[in-house]
Amino acid sequence: MKNITQFYSRTNYPKRLVLYFLIYAPIIVFVFWLSYEIRFLSDAKILNESVVPNKESTRNFYMNYQRFYALMWILPLKFIILGLGAHYRSVLRYFRLHDALRVIYSLSIASIIIYFIPSFQNLINPSGGSGTSIYTIPHSVVLVDYNLSILMFLGVRVLIRTMNERRKTDSTQNKKIKRVVIIGAGAIGEQILIDLIKHKNEGVEPVCFLDDNRQKHGLDIHGIPVLGFPESLVEIKERARISEIIITLPPTAGKRIKEINAFAQKAGIKTLIIPSVGDLSSGRVTITDLRPVSVEDLLGRAPADLDTIAINELISGQSVLVTGAGGSIGSEIARQVAQRNPKQLIILDQCEVLLYTIEQELIARGHSDIILPIVADVTDSGRMEDIFKRFNPELVLHAAAHKHVPMMESQPGEALKNNTLGTTLVATLASHYKAKRFILISTDKAVNPTNIMGASKRLAEIAVQSMQQKPGNTTRFIAVRFGNVLGSSGSVIPLFQKQIQAGGPITVTHPEVTRYFMTIPEAVGLVLQSACQGNGGDILVLEMGKPLKVIDVARQLIELSGLKPDIDIEIKIIGLRPGEKMFEEIQHTQEEYSLTENERIFRFTGPPLNYADLDRILKEINALISKENEVCKKGVQELVPEYNPELK
Repeated sequence: MKNITQFYSRTNYPKRLVLYFLIYAPIIVFVFWLSYEIRFLSDAKILNESVVPNKESTRNFYMNYQRFYALMWILPLKFIILGLGAHYRSVLRYFRLHDALRVIYSLSIASIIIYFIPSFQNLINPSGGSGTSIYTIPHSVVLVDYNLSILMFLGVRVLIRTMNERRKTDSTQNKKIKRVVIIGAGAIGEQILIDLIKHKNEGVEPVCFLDDNRQKHGLDIHGIPVLGFPESLVEIKERARISEIIITLPPTAGKRIKEINAFAQKAGIKTLIIPSVGDLSSGRVTITDLRPVSVEDLLGRAPADLDTIAINELISGQSVLVTGAGGSIGSEIARQVAQRNPKQLIILDQCEVLLYTIEQELIARGHSDIILPIVADVTDSGRMEDIFKRFNPELVLHAAAHKHVPMMESQPGEALKNNTLGTTLVATLASHYKAKRFILISTDKAVNPTNIMGASKRLAEIAVQSMQQKPGNTTRFIAVRFGNVLGSSGSVIPLFQKQIQAGGPITVTHPEVTRYFMTIPEAVGLVLQSACQGNGGDILVLEMGKPLKVIDVARQLIELSGLKPDIDIEIKIIGLRPGEKMFEEIQHTQEEYSLTENERIFRFTGPPLNYADLDRILKEINALISKENEVCKKGVQELVPEYNPELK
């Protein structure tokens, strides 16, 4: 394979020309020679009798003289024109429609030149007697030669391709062939089929399509039949020895994907799925993009409709600071911001290991010239002021936070210090150094909180809203509130996956506990959209769909692992943890919501906040962080009346 690759490199172009000449020259000679045979041996009549009155001598001229000497210029002419048509840059053993069109185009140009050569000759030398010239090829010969050339060139290329594919097929006969069914006979399914056909030597054989559209049943796509509905998967598996299915349905079809995945599991068939086409750099799907079905696919969430122009205008050419950039949300914010051409991207985190990880990822993506990694604690006033003074960020995305609910219950002072005081410090500096926008990443746990983590985030929201009322402030302060994100470090999903890998049991706190779930890219995309349309002082809440039972998510993860809940993996109910709620809310009792320009983002407004009260609140928080846990929590209740740690 290495030798073949070297042969088709630019440095070996002369060698390729020799190879093509050795193949094409005999074709050109044979077809041209045969064209004269067809024209003159089948018909005794000869054109231009007025010029050459003796038929036999005329026939001898064309057959024995002209067709021999004419090859001296026709052979190089055709070979050169094929080269000008970029024909020799293609790999000989690969041949598709665009290659065939390239051949036809080049041969057409060559035949037109040959056809009109006599006219050019007459223009140059009107009395030159061009009728007996080696350049005056009979028009009938030109037409026969043109048609035979197309047939022969295409035929030889198809033959080479067929022999190559047969060789590949023979080489895979000893391999285990995977027979697959493609679910969805649409455009994406057709792309997958084409890629499977191109990679026959990979040992994957497409057997059929299954589709919910009855009108497609009985049709063929590139020779592969559409046999019926996905419900017939079990029957087809028994008849055709299917080992895998490939689901090509859109992300919105989460419920249907879940049903089809259940059919596949019942039949003992491995399931693969395509990513969202929008997530692909090329916009096309190939077999290398396929992956196992994940719990995100079962959510059935439609891709967020983002105003990419507005987001690009918000970020492009700006200095952007992302705090907590090493975390799940912060790192995704950094990825999406880096794609939108900021002047500089300051990624800040107190954990140098996580910060190094996202820095290296962004460098690998080609953003090394804009990345500024900074190790810092958002509660360190001197360090943070130095950062704002040096880099003067225009957009601040504040994702730094402690978010582990049970852990913060045992150390409430740390939750207040980091989540509330840290947020207030960064917001104050953003206002002082004239940042255009400050975005706080909040949580649905801040609504009627039953744990100190949620209460500390609610106080952070209050601080950010109060900062909007600061005299002389020009910064827009916006808080964005949303629920659990799948795959984040604090999500139940990674925990469940580790428990499954260990053989169980999966631990669920209560069979009726529900949570809102979003994917990380979806949440961050809507955060950036919120940054564009927030008016300042807003709390924007992302639409998160319907809440899901955590125990149902656990069952789905077990099934996606090819196991059976309560048989292969036990689900154990362990009781609610300290500070945990049965269900999450998105709205305080005193808040009213209104629609925004984006149907997936809502604006919530509560009683007006006075900036003068913020100083008093901060003093009380500073006094509480060193108190005993219960004293600290009781003090927070006075600051956040809706905080009720006894509510489970």
